[in-house]
Amino acid sequence: MDDNAPRSRPEETLADVLRAAIREGHILDKGRMPPERALAERFGVSRARVRQALGLLQGDGTIFRRHGQGTFAAPPPATNVESLRSLARQVTPRDVMEVRLEVEPALAALAADRAQPQEVVLLDQLMRATLDLTNMDAYEAADDLFHYKIAETARNPLFLTVYESIRAVRRNAAWTAQRRNTYSAQTLHLLGEQHKTLADAISRRDSRGAAAAMEQHLLTVSNALLRDRVRKIELEI
Repeated sequence: MDDNAPRSRPEETLADVLRAAIREGHILDKGRMPPERALAERFGVSRARVRQALGLLQGDGTIFRRHGQGTFAAPPPATNVESLRSLARQVTPRDVMEVRLEVEPALAALAADRAQPQEVVLLDQLMRATLDLTNMDAYEAADDLFHYKIAETARNPLFLTVYESIRAVRRNAAWTAQRRNTYSAQTLHLLGEQHKTLADAISRRDSRGAAAAMEQHLLTVSNALLRDRVRKIELEI
């Protein structure tokens, strides 16, 4: 053993343990992490050490912390989920895409203006996780994280609340499941490449380029989703 090899700090070691527990689903309750006090008792460490480890996990995109809601191993739910479930029964894919096309290019432009260096690195990592995926579950999870981080990086709490509401409606709408049958391997590859163009624009601080890249990406999503919906209606007729 090399005595001169760098040793992990205690909070880094705890972060690795927590990361593994999250990945294996051992400590989550409906996607939510236990409180700091419970984690400290479970792992026999101080709450300060837990807080440091959670800070590391937040920094690498493993968890999301939201005041008043808790800590999540996925983007946190909107605060008004129950009322949005009723709305989700009324909206169509076209309704959602119209709103996304207004909101998300603006979020991408703000992210390009406001991203911190570590956020640029994280966005690049999240973008790469969406590339060359053929499994729809894996793509949807990676896509969700990438788009949510852009919204968070825009640093506008009102915009983020609007985005979380859009996300909640999409997740609760009955037609969401059709997306699983919409994307071919070629479409998934194209969407991943568009993510790369978008992340590159944000890293260059090119707000106009980021907005344009997001708009093009959403138009691709919209065309694939709505074309498939029209095809199903024609078959029913």
